[in-house]
Amino acid sequence: MSWLRHLSSKFSSTTITSTRRFTSLSRFSTSTAPARHAGLGPTQAHEKPRVVVLGSGWAGCRLMKGLDTAIYDVVCVSPRNHMVFTPLLASTCVGTLEFRTVAEPIARIQPAISTEPGSYFFLANCTAIDADNHVVHCESVTEGAQAPDPWRFTVSYDKLVIALGAQPTTFGIHGVYEHAIFLREVYHAQEIRRKLLLNLMMSDVPGIEEEEKQRLLHCVVVGGGPTGVEFSGELSDFIVRDVRQRYAHVKDYIHVTLIEANEILSSFDVRLRQYATNQLTKSGVRLVRGIVKDVEEKKIILNDGTEVPYGLLVWSTGVGPSAIIRSLDLPKAPGGRIGIDEWLRVPTVEDIFSIGDCSGFVESTGKTPLPALAQVRDIGFISFSHRQIHFLNSFSFVVLILH
Repeated sequence: MSWLRHLSSKFSSTTITSTRRFTSLSRFSTSTAPARHAGLGPTQAHEKPRVVVLGSGWAGCRLMKGLDTAIYDVVCVSPRNHMVFTPLLASTCVGTLEFRTVAEPIARIQPAISTEPGSYFFLANCTAIDADNHVVHCESVTEGAQAPDPWRFTVSYDKLVIALGAQPTTFGIHGVYEHAIFLREVYHAQEIRRKLLLNLMMSDVPGIEEEEKQRLLHCVVVGGGPTGVEFSGELSDFIVRDVRQRYAHVKDYIHVTLIEANEILSSFDVRLRQYATNQLTKSGVRLVRGIVKDVEEKKIILNDGTEVPYGLLVWSTGVGPSAIIRSLDLPKAPGGRIGIDEWLRVPTVEDIFSIGDCSGFVESTGKTPLPALAQVRDIGFISFSHRQIHFLNSFSFVVLILH
């Protein structure tokens, strides 16, 4: 049994060395309590204050990139470990760009989360916010049939920035989530590309009836906003430049229909709307004015009873507040987004800010809501100091002294 005693003594010495080496991990809860009580505790007097950022979209990533990590620790909580460059997402659907070119890892945007001892990235969803105790409740992201149960934990903050974005709006129309594909994430673009190529292959199989071939190769886009118009244009270019050369047998069957309740790009200048309409029509996109009433597996039904068969359905009718945003006990702006003042602060609570598509001005500010576009909602950067917030965007630079 000498070998056992030798192994025990060796393990004991290794344990002592490891304990000394990993003393920095003491900031995490080490209790044997249930998982819901584990997490990242409050910062100590000798530690840097902690900024917790919820979300990894445009606003959240731009904020993290500009934070001075010599002053603050950064903790990002998001179900996505990368930022998606959405303006180019439509190009990946048709192979113009590869998927990796529109995704930037969070650790590359803010290296401190993978190098600094007090900064972290957690792949998780925020489930609740305890503003009184400065605590965020989180649940880890798990996928797949054999994935482990979600791990619940908490993160304490000194400053909290909510940048959770928005979710696609469906207006309660039946069948949208089951049969349509959105275009907001990389996996959405991958699904569109897979479906498009599969339909092209299937339509060339011998024995496929003409009616079924026309349905398979009918691409329908619902929503005439920037995303819908951009995707329709990319798809029409793909048909002209690629389909007619590589799929000559079915080139006359494939076509694109864009359905919009009003005018396309209705929030833009009339000259831009006219130009977009002319370009889409010239490229072969069929523009239909109508309201979708129901979505079925192989067809959509408009409010006038018209049935539109489709092989690929892309839904881009705008965005609205997500379920977590609606559930938060925070002041709300018109439309259900988190209410903020002109300095991006959430009224009635301390140390909480909200940026991006999840936020909107409260009525008392007298300001109109901004459209959900990066050009007007990208805040540039916020650099926290102990008594100041430096706020920069492309139009102005202001310094706010906190009281």
